[in-house]
Amino acid sequence: MAGVRAAQKEKTRRALIQAAMNQLSAEHGYASLSLREVTREAGIAPTSFYRHFQNMEELGLTLVDEGGLALRQLLRQSRQQIDQGGSIVRASVTTFMEFVASNTAIFRLLLQEKSGNSREFRLAVQREVEHFTAELVDYLVTEQDFPPGLAELQADAIVRIVFSAGADALDATTTQRQQLLETTIAQVRIVARGAEATRTSATATKS
Repeated sequence: MAGVRAAQKEKTRRALIQAAMNQLSAEHGYASLSLREVTREAGIAPTSFYRHFQNMEELGLTLVDEGGLALRQLLRQSRQQIDQGGSIVRASVTTFMEFVASNTAIFRLLLQEKSGNSREFRLAVQREVEHFTAELVDYLVTEQDFPPGLAELQADAIVRIVFSAGADALDATTTQRQQLLETTIAQVRIVARGAEATRTSATATKS
């Protein structure tokens, strides 16, 4: 019986999360959502909301956490493709753009709250971006033998490029997204080649 209640509670919690995501759009940001709107779409009474979240801010932070988790999984997926003989740049950028296309509400939330009015939201989004960047730094250091400082600069540049591309992709057509994908891949490759040239130059200077 306890297991059934726990499963039902989790089902309702997921319904609230999905209801909040369904209402996010370019014109309707998280700050404009109301508890009544979310609970109505989730099909529960407003008073039942508090069995799952303390307030709307906690629900929003949960969305940010889930978005961040999905982002952190991107690089891991890319690495799996590399193990199969693919290109790290194309795999990473393609996976990222597929994430944006499939998770528009979450990615839009991350973009909106990154510079939103809530300090808690801004810090939460920044932490998730830092986690994503840190995984890329770790890959560059452990798999491609870049010195940490250069790896951090390269990772930061790449993350800025792909996030900007993701923002542009939100309202783009299918053709525009494909063009944006190829442009972003080219830009990331330029950053990677610049980092490699910097590493080679530094090594030659030390020699």
